[in-house]
Amino acid sequence: MIQAAHSAALPTAAPSSPGVTESLAREWRPTWGGAQRGAAEASGLDDFPVLIVPGLHDSGEAHWQSHWQRALPNAERVGQTDWARPDLGAWMERLVQAIERRPGALLVAHSLGCALAAHLPRGPRLDIAGALLVAPADVDHPGPTGRLFESFAPMPRRRLAFPTTVVASRTDPYMSYAAAERLAQDWGATFVDLGAAGHVNVESGHGPWPGGLPLLRLLARRAGASRPAVRA
Repeated sequence: MIQAAHSAALPTAAPSSPGVTESLAREWRPTWGGAQRGAAEASGLDDFPVLIVPGLHDSGEAHWQSHWQRALPNAERVGQTDWARPDLGAWMERLVQAIERRPGALLVAHSLGCALAAHLPRGPRLDIAGALLVAPADVDHPGPTGRLFESFAPMPRRRLAFPTTVVASRTDPYMSYAAAERLAQDWGATFVDLGAAGHVNVESGHGPWPGGLPLLRLLARRAGASRPAVRA
C-alpha cells in the first residue's frame, strides 16, 4: 500500500505494506503544480492507448478524467447512451467495443466505472494492458445512489487478469476505505491511500489532479514489463 496525505501542499508517499516496494513508493512523486506540469508527468504513456471510463452522470469538463483526456494524445472516452440510468449490459457493450477498437489499452476508471471494469469478461478476446481504478463505488451498498447501481451488483471479487491499481479515499461517501482495501486485495491490485480525498472529484478539490498521473505512468511501466509495447 502507498499512503499519501491529501492537502494543498505536496503530498508525501511512503510504503506501509510489504505488498508495495520502497522503489515503487519513491517513484510516485505526486505533482500539484498545475495542469501543464501534470501533463509532463504523463511521459512514458505513449506506448499505450488510454480509455477513460467515467461513472454515473459522466465526468464534466472540470473533472480530472476530462483534463487527462485532453492532456494524453492517445486517450479517448468510453461514451454511454444513458449516463443517468446505468445498466451493466448496455455499459459493458460500449466498453468492450472500445477495448476491441483500442487493443492493449490502459483503462482509467472512476466511481461506477471501476465496477464496470471489474465486470469485464475474461479471455483472449479482450486485450487490456492495465487499469487505474479511482474511488470505486460500492455497488453492493449504494447508499445515497438508491437503486441505481442494482445491475452492477454483486461486485466481482475474483483476481483481475491485468495489472491494476486501486486508489481510495478515507472520506469517500460512496465506498468505505476498508471496503476499498478489501477489493484491492481480492483483485490482486496495488493499493494507494489518498487520505481524506472525498470522492476524488471536482467537489473534493481534484480538478486536473496532476498528482494522479504518476500513478498511471507507474501502471504503464508494470504493463510494459509484462507485454510487448503497443502503439496506438
